[in-house]
Amino acid sequence: MASQDGRASGFVDSHAHLADAAFAGDRDAVVSRARDAGAAAIVCIGESLEVAALAAQCAAEYPGFVFSTAGIHPHDAAPFDERRDIPRLREFLESGAVAVGECGLDYHYDNSPRDAQRAAFSAQIALAAELKKPVVVHTRDAEDDTRSLIREAQTLGVLGVMHCYTGSHGLAETALKAGWFVSFSGIVTFNKWLDDDLLRLVPPDRLLVESDSPYLAPVPFRGKRNEPAWVTRTLLKVATARGDDPIELGRVTAANAGRLFGLALGAA
Repeated sequence: MASQDGRASGFVDSHAHLADAAFAGDRDAVVSRARDAGAAAIVCIGESLEVAALAAQCAAEYPGFVFSTAGIHPHDAAPFDERRDIPRLREFLESGAVAVGECGLDYHYDNSPRDAQRAAFSAQIALAAELKKPVVVHTRDAEDDTRSLIREAQTLGVLGVMHCYTGSHGLAETALKAGWFVSFSGIVTFNKWLDDDLLRLVPPDRLLVESDSPYLAPVPFRGKRNEPAWVTRTLLKVATARGDDPIELGRVTAANAGRLFGLALGAA
């Protein structure tokens, strides 16, 4: 349920860095606040081999409520070794991680060479195909290559989500045509956000919401450490822009997350 005070019931935070050191001192309280705000689940992102291990621990500590992923972020693609790293990712995924990622392409920061980013992304798509898992995709200033790799994934039968999406309508449409999902974060509440048409572009059955915490706290919490409870603010903004009932949209986006990631919602 969502209301003008920002509370919601039944939403899923589809992308949170809950294993981040920013939550080391009060993770239990953060999870408790998310439950109190109405969260049905949190997807904890394991964006490196090291963090994937921590994410798996978080999922074990909050069974049926926190679910982990495992992947290699494009910022960390330079040292990626397919023969060494893919088997290690496979272990996490076979042990319960619900998705491959966060993976993708970032040509804005170029922290890793672009050919290394593409190779790491492609290898993770292949792993997702092998294990029949979705991919969680980060893309920034890399639309042409991202579009090509979405098509590669589609050929292999891999579904995915464009997380924290702020890209073009065209790239979103490519993802949607491939059967993918699009997720929005607290960025959509910022004063600089000017593309509510993008929020209306995504069909209700392909829409997700996320915190991307501890980053990108929504208004009115900008500048603070973000946390999953505040997804309610993002959900309310998206619902308002779309002319949707926020209570129903919370339920719909939760069901979408459950379908994409294979979550056993309500088991906590």
